[in-house]
Amino acid sequence: MPTDQPARARADADSTERRLTVVDQALRLFAEKGYEATTVDEIAEAAGISRRTFFRQFRSKEDVVFADHESQLTQARAFLEAAQGDPWDAVCEAVAEVFERFTQWREIAARRYGVVRQVPTLREREIVTVFRYERLFTDYLRRTVPGTSDLALVQFTAAVTATHNYLLRRMVRGESAASAADLRAALAAIPRAGAGRADAAGADQMVVAVFPRDLPARQVADLLARRLADPDRDKL
Repeated sequence: MPTDQPARARADADSTERRLTVVDQALRLFAEKGYEATTVDEIAEAAGISRRTFFRQFRSKEDVVFADHESQLTQARAFLEAAQGDPWDAVCEAVAEVFERFTQWREIAARRYGVVRQVPTLREREIVTVFRYERLFTDYLRRTVPGTSDLALVQFTAAVTATHNYLLRRMVRGESAASAADLRAALAAIPRAGAGRADAAGADQMVVAVFPRDLPARQVADLLARRLADPDRDKL
């Protein structure tokens, strides 16, 4: 049966907005009163919901601190599942979109940063959350670039995640006005596995090929690709 996708998208957006309202109020209270001193009842009252509704949406006070990350991870996973083209670029774009959404929720990100810095258990949860992003990106690359060194994949996803977090933290601390475009430029400079080796290998080689003048361009490209992929083949 056909589904009403626009209606579902609106419902999802409304649900995310309601959750972010609770997150915003919770972080405000944590910043004002302290994490331990703030109760679930106070959060629910500030957000205009019941205690029961709070626990339908969140399992604990700790969960509410990182609730927007759940939405971010879900959207990043959906983006990668639908991605076409170069997988390395897809990961970079997924990271950039995460950053863009955080810039829209800048106050929430800034409040969380201040609260997390003060509570050791929340700092530990933050480390786990960062690892979830890295694992999502690494698992995607394992599926889409099979045969690549696992260490190279982990190094790449750790680098893109660290670059995102560095720029985001500078932004929420008011030290930088970095945009998603700035992040994209920084991510583009991170080496992809194999790219450097391929460049180095080709730097000291020259390929000379001779073709009939009327040979179609596509056939020329195919012959060159096969020759370059297997240098031990007979010469063209």
